[in-house]
Amino acid sequence: MKQLTLTLGHLYGSLMNVYGDNGNILALEKRSAWRGIKLIVKEVSIGDKIKPNQFDLFFFGGGQDQSQQIIGKDLTSSLKGQTLIDEIKRGVPLLAVCGGYQLLGEYYRPQNGPKIGGLGLLPVFTNASLERMIGNLVISSQFGDLVGFENHSGKTYLKKSAIPLGTVQTGFGNNGEDQTEGCIYENAIGCYMHGSLLPKNPKLADWLLSKALEVKYAESIALEPLDDSIENQAHDAAIQKFKLTKN
Repeated sequence: MKQLTLTLGHLYGSLMNVYGDNGNILALEKRSAWRGIKLIVKEVSIGDKIKPNQFDLFFFGGGQDQSQQIIGKDLTSSLKGQTLIDEIKRGVPLLAVCGGYQLLGEYYRPQNGPKIGGLGLLPVFTNASLERMIGNLVISSQFGDLVGFENHSGKTYLKKSAIPLGTVQTGFGNNGEDQTEGCIYENAIGCYMHGSLLPKNPKLADWLLSKALEVKYAESIALEPLDDSIENQAHDAAIQKFKLTKN
């Protein structure tokens, strides 16, 4: 059997890595390795280029406003941003959390300072608010119930063409107003779910890996099943606890 290899582009990893977001990469590395799939992780930072077909999936974590200002300029003033858009349209999967999610939208307007232009990949926009939306987050989605932890003051609003990742059961989600959380476009997902998200939600992690393999090798490749009994117990227990806390 041929060696399956995937290359993950970690977008601005040294600048956007709050609230344990890097645990998402660790989960992808482990779930790949357990199946004999080699996952290579390369950071893409300020001034770096993205070449077509260079990466098989992307991860974009959260960060502070100061970092977002620097990154916003880098994304929108270079060919990097357009290449990233083209790669997502080609089907390459992406997971963006919090600040990364905001920068993939049309713009982020902070409480202080100028508006930060976003990539415009996702049909969303974000305005800072005085309200801090923090706590456990449970949503229903096409991947089943997802559980995470949110901590943001930005309120993200979906445009008419946007498809939310899911519907909020517990927590705030995009803005604490319309019960939406996240946005999904092609195989790209933006959301506010820290935690880290993927260790608690193995189905979503495997979906990202499956899509990455499918796009790279131009065929559907079934992932070898893993014993997720511990992961599923943690997932189910967290959801039950958070729902009870809400009630």
